[in-house]
Amino acid sequence: MILNKPTVISPSGAFCWFQDPRAVYIEGKYRRTYVGWISNQGKLEVGYYDHNTDEVKTNVIKEYWDIDDHNVPSFLVLPDLRLMIFYARHNKENLYARQSLNPEDITEWSDEITVAKMEKVTYSHPVFLENEKCFYVFWRGNTWKPTFATSNDGIHWSDTRVLFQDKGKEAENIRPYLKVVSDNKRTIHFAFTDGHPRNEPFNSVYYARYEWGNICRADGTCIGSLDTLPILHSDCDKVYDAKKTGARAWIWDIALNTEGNPVIVYTRMPEESKHFYHYAVWNGKQWIDHEITFAGPWFPETPKNIEEKEPHYSAGICINHSNTQEVYLSRQINNVFEIERWTTCNGGETWSHTPITRSSMVINVRPIVPWGYNKKQGHVLWMRGNYVHYTQFQTSIFCWIEK
Repeated sequence: MILNKPTVISPSGAFCWFQDPRAVYIEGKYRRTYVGWISNQGKLEVGYYDHNTDEVKTNVIKEYWDIDDHNVPSFLVLPDLRLMIFYARHNKENLYARQSLNPEDITEWSDEITVAKMEKVTYSHPVFLENEKCFYVFWRGNTWKPTFATSNDGIHWSDTRVLFQDKGKEAENIRPYLKVVSDNKRTIHFAFTDGHPRNEPFNSVYYARYEWGNICRADGTCIGSLDTLPILHSDCDKVYDAKKTGARAWIWDIALNTEGNPVIVYTRMPEESKHFYHYAVWNGKQWIDHEITFAGPWFPETPKNIEEKEPHYSAGICINHSNTQEVYLSRQINNVFEIERWTTCNGGETWSHTPITRSSMVINVRPIVPWGYNKKQGHVLWMRGNYVHYTQFQTSIFCWIEK
């Protein structure tokens, strides 16, 4: 059962959670939510839901882009309300981008450009800083490290550079996972891990921000600049230290509260079958971390007599970027994963929650609130259906708006 019946954006679609934003809301001539996905036929698609008319429209960007939910686009809303999308295939060559030809439209696109030429690219996080009049895009590059390029026009891009990388030979094989958010004016905020929790038994969570050429901790301490890259993990804030608890972590979202301070949600996994959602906020002096709730085990539906390939895949949590005291999450209830809205009024110390889905027959996972949506009514998108692996899924993309 789903409360306030949602709209099906696509009957076939899935997305990973390491592209940001995967969905955006634009209010101009129209009021629309835009989202991207990969179909189970390997089509790279984008679509929108119109809040005024309930119309759903989709467009195929690539007829075949591999059946892999890592391959979905990230969005950048340009100042004139045109869309720019960035996309790559999982650990394959090059990062690409296209711009819509008209504001608030997905039907006509510019020719594809190559943002970065390299052998292995995964994920993307685009940003436009108004004060610098500069485009940035971050991704995982050849060395498995957070990598980026810049542009003054969104068409011609700089050489690529590694952003974060720890010292030592062991660090060469570690692959940090990165989440990015910006005030879209002068700062870019980063949350990242040591690596993949499968490989790092003490996978911790770190934070740093970029501002006017410098890389800083949350308290403003400068730890480097664009001239001294890469930045060492050990110089950044350690939001969560897994060595103190023995529970490895994985990052899920980062947002900025009304004071402009970062808020991070992530999972702790003391065991592969026990995932807990956590909420960490910088209060101006220190990081305050609270547990939200138990999530359950991994969400992929493991075939019988098969060892689960991705036991660290939590069902998913996201922050409402326009109200960081509200999160949407998926947790296991009666052996199925359901979407819920959780709210706090005291920085995450206590929470109340309401269901979005209930008594479902299939899983509901990876919720995302469209970036830019700032209305009082609740709004969330998610994947619903059956999911075995990131290359084997029968899920739909659902869109819910509170009535």
